[in-house]
Amino acid sequence: MIIPIRCFSCGKVTGDLWERYLQLIADPRKTDGDAMDELGLKRYCCRRMIMTHVDLIEKLLKYDPTIQIPLHTRFLTLFRYTPDGRSEKKQNLGVQYS
Repeated sequence: MIIPIRCFSCGKVTGDLWERYLQLIADPRKTDGDAMDELGLKRYCCRRMIMTHVDLIEKLLKYDPTIQIPLHTRFLTLFRYTPDGRSEKKQNLGVQYS
């Protein structure tokens, strides 16, 4: 998801290093260790924060919940319940369901 801002163990700020780390390891001649040394990550706890991070945000964006409207949402938009228990059909929704 989103890279943690600080190391969980020592508290060093590591969130700003993620983009530079990705640029450094894009070079096939550079190893992960060399990239982390260049970024100033000497402690193994900070290295763990960068090395084990999984960037899932792009994968999650593929699952847009607005594409399919669930059945209960369709029902709730068609009927509005009043506090006294009466239901009233909504006429001016402007939403077309097939």
